[in-house]
Parts: sequence; structure tokens; C-alpha cells
Amino acid sequence: MTTITKSWWILIFTFLPFLSVVSATESADAVSLSFTSSLEGLTASKLKTRAKAIDALIASGDARLVSIINALLANKLSYRKADKVLVFITNHDGNKYATAVLTGEDLGEVKGRKWKKVIINNGIRTKLRNALSMVELNNPSQDIRINAIKQALEQLDVNQISALETRLESEKEEEVVKLLTLTIATLKLKEGTDKDLALIAEVSTSVHPSVRKVLAEVIENNDDKKIQKAAKAALTKIEKRVSDYDKLEILFFGLSLGSVLVLAAIGLAITFGVMGVINMAHGELIMLGAYTTYVVQLMLPNWIEYSVLIAIPLAFIVSGSVGILIERGVIRFLYGRPLETLLATFGVSLVLQQVVRSIFGPLNMSVESPSWMSGVWQVNDALALTWNRLYIIIFCLIVFASLFIILNRTRLGLQVRAVSQNRAMAKAMGVKANWVDAMTFGLGSGIAGVAGVALSQLTNVGPNLGQAYIIDSFMVVVFGGVGNLWGTLLAGLGLGVTNKLLEPWSGAVLAKILVLIFIILFIQKRPKGLFPQKGRSA
Repeated sequence: MTTITKSWWILIFTFLPFLSVVSATESADAVSLSFTSSLEGLTASKLKTRAKAIDALIASGDARLVSIINALLANKLSYRKADKVLVFITNHDGNKYATAVLTGEDLGEVKGRKWKKVIINNGIRTKLRNALSMVELNNPSQDIRINAIKQALEQLDVNQISALETRLESEKEEEVVKLLTLTIATLKLKEGTDKDLALIAEVSTSVHPSVRKVLAEVIENNDDKKIQKAAKAALTKIEKRVSDYDKLEILFFGLSLGSVLVLAAIGLAITFGVMGVINMAHGELIMLGAYTTYVVQLMLPNWIEYSVLIAIPLAFIVSGSVGILIERGVIRFLYGRPLETLLATFGVSLVLQQVVRSIFGPLNMSVESPSWMSGVWQVNDALALTWNRLYIIIFCLIVFASLFIILNRTRLGLQVRAVSQNRAMAKAMGVKANWVDAMTFGLGSGIAGVAGVALSQLTNVGPNLGQAYIIDSFMVVVFGGVGNLWGTLLAGLGLGVTNKLLEPWSGAVLAKILVLIFIILFIQKRPKGLFPQKGRSA
């Protein structure tokens, strides 16, 4: 090799790194220039030009792409007519403010006609959502990746297959891998590849609506009998599982309704079943508990997450205290005369309703649920359980267990049973019957208040809230067996489930009528209910 040739090679290897840096810099500048020119295209008057600019933005893969797509989808991307400067629009205290997209400069309040919104159509919106989901596929957050894959599965866009397969090669999380595999198989099945039988077997494990939709299309459009048969078998299998999950959901809603009935009736089981008092003001005691929850949230606006937990003991105290006042002021003069207690407590219920109207007004109030009680628990693609109803079922069982322990394992419970079975003998043994009567009525009323806390999480709070549950409460107590806690629990849950089973084919109103007719016929045969009292107290 000559000396001149060696010198050329030395020069090449010396300056090659610098040439690479210059080339990379020029490439980055070109990408930046392409991104900037694409942004300028968004201000064009023609929709077709704006669509091309959006395609170029998506192809650029710029880090600012996500915020621009979100702004376009939310109709919060505008530009200044004078110099075509693109801005993000934000709302603050009822006013709109502009921030430059490229520089991040604050351009002040948006006023007058010098600003114009970037308009897009539904086709572009779909394209933007697809692009956003593909960008989010590579997000470090597992939850964001899962949401992006779910969105791809719902949209059934076969153009996303390659991006999903690329993500699958690098994905490490098992849950995400399973969802990616299902989504890719579903999209390929929709696309119509050569491995239809293997794909059908892959998707047959899912109950997602998109899977069912694609299988139905395969059955309708595919001429291959073997593939049609496999798709029909898979769809039948999926539909069977969906039907089973629907039954579980009906059972869950039935148990939640039954839990509400038990909470509303369990206090009445004491005042009516144990004391023999027909308390028509029981619904208003429930209403007082619901209003207590509302007042707690008004007083502690920054403690919404704990407001329900704070309201439970306060509602017990408020409703229990009102119950003791009713017993001391009215009921104690009417023991042994149930019909007169009915009329007297009916008058008390009207008074309580009017007092609440005078204080809070006649309109219904809304009680905010804490975040841990909001939303749903998505068990799978066919079964979703609401958190507030799940917590109410658990709360109902806790209240029942607490009351059972009080009546069967405490001194108060022993005295309550003694007075209810033989008042004269209990007095002779030194039991203060009047004090026991007041405490028993207060206990039943306090539990009614606790039921109001639970109801405030399911419905609005108003003066007539208790009226909707008083009849149902009496039905549960009579059907279960007067004074029997286990009977109240089973009757409430049973009636709730029965009601929800009847609703799909009879409607809500007719279902209640049928349940009422059933109870009337049942009481004709068994006047003492499911679990009648035994012994001297009967």
C-alpha cells in the first residue's frame, strides 16, 4: 500500500465520527422541521390538508404528539389568525387561556375573534385515537399499556396488528402478554388469515364482546364448513359462560337489594318483633341517618373519603336519641295497644318529615360517595360489580353480627329478652323495665339511622326517603318471623334476590306486586312467618 493511500485512510477514520455527528444533527433538524411544517398544516382552511398534516404528525413520532392528539380530541387546539401560531386552550375560573404549542409561551386570555379552533371530523378522530393507543403501547406504565390494548381490541382495526406484534416481542408482564395475544388473534381472525382454526381456539377462552362479534362475522362470511363449525362451537361456549356471568350479576344485585332491605328492617325487627310496637316512624329514623351523612359532608368538605365512616356512629346516636325521645314521650303510654302505637307513630312520622323540610328544604340532596366506594370491580369482560353495593352487602352482615352479639351475649340483650317474655317476672327480679324499653327502642332506632347512611350511597336524600322502605321493612319482618333476627336476614336477602330475578321479564313494578302477592299467600299458610317464635314469648 502506498504512502498516499495510507494517508487517505487515516483522514477518513479521523473525520468519520464528526461526519456522523453532523449527519445525525441534520437528520434531527429535518425531523424537527417536518414536525413544525406539519403543525403549520393544521391551520389550513381545507380539511383534506389538515388530515395530511395529522398523518405527517403521527408519522413523526415526536414526544409532543400525545399532548397534541389529546388537545385535538378535546377540541382544545386553536390558532391565532394573524400569524397561525398553534396554541393549547385551558380553562381557568370560567376564562380561556392560550399556551403556544411549540414554545410553551403563555399568550394570555383568549378573547375576541382573533382565535380559531382546529376542526376535525369523525374519521380523523378515529385515526387519532388509534394513533394515541399505539403511542401508549410503549408507555412504561402497565395500566396505560393495558388500556391501549383494550382500546385496540374494542376498535378491531386490523392495521394495528404489526404494532401489537412488535410490542409482544418486548413485553415481559404476563397479564399484558395474555391480553396482547388475545387481541392479535382476534384481529387476525377478523382479517382472515390461513390459521383460522388455531385463532378460533385462541379466542374461545375470552368473553369479550369484540371476540363474539368477530366469531359471528366468521360464521356469516366464511364458506369453509369446518371453520364455520369451529366458530359456532366457540361462540356457543362463550355465550354459555356469558349467560352464567349474567346470572351471577343478577344474584349480586339481588343480594345488594336484599342487604338494603335487611338494614332497613333489622331495627324494626326489634321495635316491632321484640317490643310489639308498630312504629310507622321507622322510615323517618332511616331518613334522619341519611341526613346525618349529608350534614357530615357539609361540615367536613375535605374529608369526603372518611365522611361515611364518621357518619355511621353519628347517625346511630342521632336516630337512637330521637327514638328514645319517641319512646319516652309517646310509646311508653301505649304498650299493649299496637293499633294505637300505629296511629301515634304515624303522626310522629309526619312531624319529623315537616321538621326536616323546614330545616333542609323540600328538595332532594345529593351525598357524594368516597372514591373507595365509587366505580366498579371488573371481574372479567362479562362481569362487573359496583363497589358501593359490594360494601353495603359486607356492611349489612357486620351490622347483623353486631346486633346478634348484643342481643345474645350482653347484659342488655338478656334483659331485653327477659322483659319481652315476662315483664312482671323481670321487674320482680330487679330489672328496670322502663329503662330496658327505652334502650331497646333506641337500639332499633339507631340501627335504622345506620341503614340511612348506607341508603345515602345509593340514592338521593330527601324528606320522603323513609316512606319508600317502611312497607318493605314490615314485609321482611313478618315474612321472616316476628322478632327473629335470622328470619329477618334470610327474608330480606331472599326477597331481594327474588325481586331481581323477576324484574327482567316482568318489570320492576310488577315484580314488587308479585312478591307482595307471594307474601300474602305465604302468610295465609304460615301466619308466624318462616321462623316463628317458640316458648313462652310466642
